[in-house]
Amino acid sequence: MRILTATQMREADRLTVEDVGIPARVLMESAGREVAAVLRSRDPGLCGRRVAIITGRGNNGGDGLVTARVLDGDGVDVTVFLIGHVVDVQGDARANLESFVRLGGVVVEVPDEEAWELHVSDVSACDVIVDALVGTGLRRPLSGMLETVVADVNAMGVPVVSIDLPSGLSADSHDIPGPAIRATATVALAAPTLPLVLPPAEALVGELIVADIGIPQSVIAGLPGPRLDLLTPTAMRAAIRPRAIDVHKGDMGCVVVVAGSTGKTGAARLAGLAALRSGAGLVTVATPGSCQATVASTDPEYLTLGLPEAPRGHACASAVGLIMDARADVLAIGPGLGVDPATVQLVRQLVADRRCPIVLDADGLNAFADEPGRLQGQEGRDLVITPHPGEMARLAGTTSSDIQANRLEVARSFAVTHRLTVVLKGHRTLIASPNGRVVINPTGNPGMASGGMGDVLTGMVAAWMAQLGTTELACHVAVYLHGLAGDLADARGGQIALIARDVIDQLGEATLELLQPDTDSD
Repeated sequence: MRILTATQMREADRLTVEDVGIPARVLMESAGREVAAVLRSRDPGLCGRRVAIITGRGNNGGDGLVTARVLDGDGVDVTVFLIGHVVDVQGDARANLESFVRLGGVVVEVPDEEAWELHVSDVSACDVIVDALVGTGLRRPLSGMLETVVADVNAMGVPVVSIDLPSGLSADSHDIPGPAIRATATVALAAPTLPLVLPPAEALVGELIVADIGIPQSVIAGLPGPRLDLLTPTAMRAAIRPRAIDVHKGDMGCVVVVAGSTGKTGAARLAGLAALRSGAGLVTVATPGSCQATVASTDPEYLTLGLPEAPRGHACASAVGLIMDARADVLAIGPGLGVDPATVQLVRQLVADRRCPIVLDADGLNAFADEPGRLQGQEGRDLVITPHPGEMARLAGTTSSDIQANRLEVARSFAVTHRLTVVLKGHRTLIASPNGRVVINPTGNPGMASGGMGDVLTGMVAAWMAQLGTTELACHVAVYLHGLAGDLADARGGQIALIARDVIDQLGEATLELLQPDTDSD
């Protein structure tokens, strides 16, 4: 599902009206009806409730006025509080205001703060508030009367459903520029915008519902500008298919995981087991010889390969030949390897001489911290890196706080410059491709802030690359399932007790969920 900027949203509206021939008033009508439908679905007893719709004078207010008319026709006790003067409402919004009034609807003019003070108790007495104040047209932080309205609405404790996005947020930024509505739910029209899907702004969104208002998907897909998308269940279901009845393990891909060192054998085990649970046909965990017995004794389903090592129990460069000779469609390198100089040399040589795609994580990334220019994708030998913010900061020569403040820009720039795929982990993990496309993952939860989660993801990405053969899609599937399995584990045991093994244990359920027929729209 494509995520749009305010400019792209306006262009989508324009193309739909001028090229497709759907009038703007029809789009507004569809928007209001979709919002009304969301309100009814959230509260089947809505006809017994009082609804306040707070509108501005623009098109967002027009959407709210259509919502008011539809709800009023359904017998809902609805009142419109117009922030401003009726005379200033123009165009399609004015037409919908007049229609609502002719049908007996109540519109209360609230032109100034004194008038707002007179009616604030009426608004707070309602059961639901619809926020149709500003929408995607915000140009500067809210101030004056609008700031007062937002503060009062937020203090009322009444459920708020915002249209387009919570008023006070900018469609072009995931920052919070100033005072903004804290919504219970937000109905995005046609497509979501950036603040609805990325922190910190997303914390104000509540439940996100994307409504189809009639703008063709072909119009949205063809819009110019950087491509930013949100992963959806429908897209992920299309990527996973039941296995053929005559399939064998060779068809499902062979993964070699180069991982582990003295004291860090758990990372190797987690990555190997996650690759198996993600469907790889054959998994080999290559680990220092002194660690092999420990790694082999925990999970009999994967093979192990003992590597020559440096004195302190770290794999060394002389292991290159053994690893290169192992049967591998994808190499996963890094979990628990350590940063011994001999190991750094091994990792760099494996990446330089690779014969197949590589997933690079943890100490595999740290091996390039002082020379990130060595990380370059190659045709037919794709490279995927899966850094957390600290690892990304070392590669980019900056700080973790700078990475967190500019996650989207950093991930896209590094992926394009180095011709590789960046999986930037964290809340709302980003997958940036060499072509400049960035995808946001919606699954996962705070309970996954726990050791070993990255090792699990490394094995998953490698397994799906081995099966699907398409790097970008494999990363999407792996990241989505990783978060979904975490959500299922959260549902079973909560976030506090959640550990990496719980995610592995839920991978089967998560995959089954995507194999079910898609009965819900995105």
